[in-house]
Amino acid sequence: MGKILVIGAGGQLGTELTKALAEKYGNNAVIASDFQDAVKQKFSYCGFETLNVMDKAALALIVETHRISQIYHLAAILSAAGEKNPLHAWDLNMVGLLNVLEVAKTYKVDKVFWPSSIAVFGPNTIHEQTPQQTFKDPNTVYGISKLAGEHWCEYYYNTYGVDVRSIRYPGLIGYKSLPGGGTTDYAVDIYHKAALSQKFTCFLKEETYLPMMYMDDAINATLQLMDAAKESLSIRTSYNISGMSFSPKEIYQSILSFYPNFEIEYQPDFRQQIADSWPNSIDDSVARKDWNWKPAYDLSSMTATIVKNLPAYFNYNTTK
Repeated sequence: MGKILVIGAGGQLGTELTKALAEKYGNNAVIASDFQDAVKQKFSYCGFETLNVMDKAALALIVETHRISQIYHLAAILSAAGEKNPLHAWDLNMVGLLNVLEVAKTYKVDKVFWPSSIAVFGPNTIHEQTPQQTFKDPNTVYGISKLAGEHWCEYYYNTYGVDVRSIRYPGLIGYKSLPGGGTTDYAVDIYHKAALSQKFTCFLKEETYLPMMYMDDAINATLQLMDAAKESLSIRTSYNISGMSFSPKEIYQSILSFYPNFEIEYQPDFRQQIADSWPNSIDDSVARKDWNWKPAYDLSSMTATIVKNLPAYFNYNTTK
């Protein structure tokens, strides 16, 4: 097996996935990359290359030089951030993916992982237990780019044999990075505010249910999918996976048992419309059947884990 390249390694998912890959395959087997050279310090344990994924020639040089056999392409502009500059979001999300697919085809990369999102669904999608195959009408540039990307991945697999694998992530929650501009990121920020004894202002209504997942489950799902036998995979767009669904009110209540004086207020903004167009819950039965997917965390166990670890990780000097 050749080396593994993680593109966009400095982000929320990339930070933890890169570490998990290094632990699984060895530090010398992993090359982290990001367009920000400043994040290099995060990856002292493995190789690092500064890379703008829009630069196809630079990407090709890294793949050739390091003899890359797997690419995890995580660089993207997320939902809320994308609405502020939609044309730039489209360019980065789509051109970046196509560069990866073209380079993977040219250099015969064994496997490619690319994350999709529940943002591919829209206001006219079935919102309860949203099935794997269903109507999709995304209403954000992020969702539109993810839906188009799913079909590009399927096209490159069917036409060129590029083994691209993908997951439609729900909102991802962890304690090792800050919010990254997504509509579900309130569920990351809320733990930081609690640990800092600050009042939390939520940009969604208290009863807004969204599919969510603890980061450890997301990492395990990714590794499981990439380890699965090619012949067992029936989906070449992107797999639904599910962890849990909850509202801002419920996550707040789960935190109160640890921080009883924690306060919240609700000031819905433009992100409420985005959230209202997304599913309340996800049917992931196809992933469970094809590669034995199963989450390990629910809301209470996730909150207990984050509350235990987040303050020390960020050196928050605070009392409960």
